[in-house]
Amino acid sequence: MRNFRIQIIARIILMAITTVGIVFLGWMSSSFMAAGLLTVVLIFQITALVRHVDRTNRDVARLLRSIRYSDFSQTFSAPGWGSSFKDLNAALSDVMDDFRTARSETEEHYRFLQTVMHHIGVGLISYRSNGSVGLINNAAKRLLRVQYLNNIAMLSEFSPQLVETLSRISSGEKRIVKVVDGDELLELVIYGTQFKMRGTPYTLVSIQDIQTELEEKEIEAWQKLARVLTHEIMNSITPISSLATSVRELLDDGLPSHASDVREAVQTIERRSQSLLGFVQAYRSLTRIPRPDLSIFPLRRLLDDVELLFRNELAQHGIAFETSIDPSELDLTADKSLIEQILINLVRNAIQALHGTERGTVRVRAFLGDRGRPVIQVTDNGPGIEPEALEKVFIPFFSTKSDGSGIGLSLSRQIMRAHGGTMGIKSNPGEETTVTLRF
Repeated sequence: MRNFRIQIIARIILMAITTVGIVFLGWMSSSFMAAGLLTVVLIFQITALVRHVDRTNRDVARLLRSIRYSDFSQTFSAPGWGSSFKDLNAALSDVMDDFRTARSETEEHYRFLQTVMHHIGVGLISYRSNGSVGLINNAAKRLLRVQYLNNIAMLSEFSPQLVETLSRISSGEKRIVKVVDGDELLELVIYGTQFKMRGTPYTLVSIQDIQTELEEKEIEAWQKLARVLTHEIMNSITPISSLATSVRELLDDGLPSHASDVREAVQTIERRSQSLLGFVQAYRSLTRIPRPDLSIFPLRRLLDDVELLFRNELAQHGIAFETSIDPSELDLTADKSLIEQILINLVRNAIQALHGTERGTVRVRAFLGDRGRPVIQVTDNGPGIEPEALEKVFIPFFSTKSDGSGIGLSLSRQIMRAHGGTMGIKSNPGEETTVTLRF
């Protein structure tokens, strides 16, 4: 008989009959042996009743423990135990289903957030007050050059200033940290917010490198300035040049005295006008970077072509030219003519910097960088560039040479930006200067 209620009633009736039997045999018949045996039977019946009730309690406790430990495979089943247990079974089953659904939704939301966090382009890090990291996404790992991060103190080698900023940043605060990563300058914008999870305070920061955006805005500003300058200058110079040419032609037809003086003066005006036109045309090139015509070509061929162009000039000045490529079959996807133009400009700058230097050397290296992307470096052992000038070398019209136009490096950086790459320069005065192209 499985009905719980009937079993309880039956067991109580049996215990009552046994109790009556004990009283009858012990008090009325003085049969103490039989009464003792019935007492043992009564104890057994009470124990069986308690175990019967406890079994139900254990089933409910087991179910609650499974909920506590998120084990939703357990069920409460009491077939044939009566309608009240059917209601209990149905209620507990509904609870398990609700918990199972809630857990499934929570896991889906967690996976969704994990996917979003790891695919977003902004670096995200969450960490406790002691610096232990709870979560870091792929963008932050790439930016900070780490495979894993247990504590923000591990970033001290990358940038002590960054560690200090992360340790002290408060909720809603935004800070900018400059980091020199090899020959790259990173301008990191850090925004922090704080929250609590299970009573534990956390700090969540977003980290983004805005150096590229700053360079693009800088280039855009200079391009706008150059457009205005060239427009105004061209409007003024073109008619002057045309008029000077016309006057010279009239003089050539034959005019009276002082014609030679007038002719010489007009020729000077024409020559200077043409020179100014060429000067303006050079600056106009800053605003007219052609779209790269991408192709795949071996870097060895590119470096050989550049070396051939400068072979005689290098020999005349006694400058050594060294090239290295690792791996030797390294290819580059770019516009070969534009990249060649950059290298020609960089090698020419290096040669000019080495004038008067004993054992001058220009080294051109091509290799795969830390992030698996092609890198080209041009290094010379010349006098180097002073720190205050180094910050301005990419500004149009600025030049460290007395006869320089100041557009070579700016134009080269624009070409690299058009390729989706970067261009950086690092110099140790008195030792060497290295220009790095990262694709």
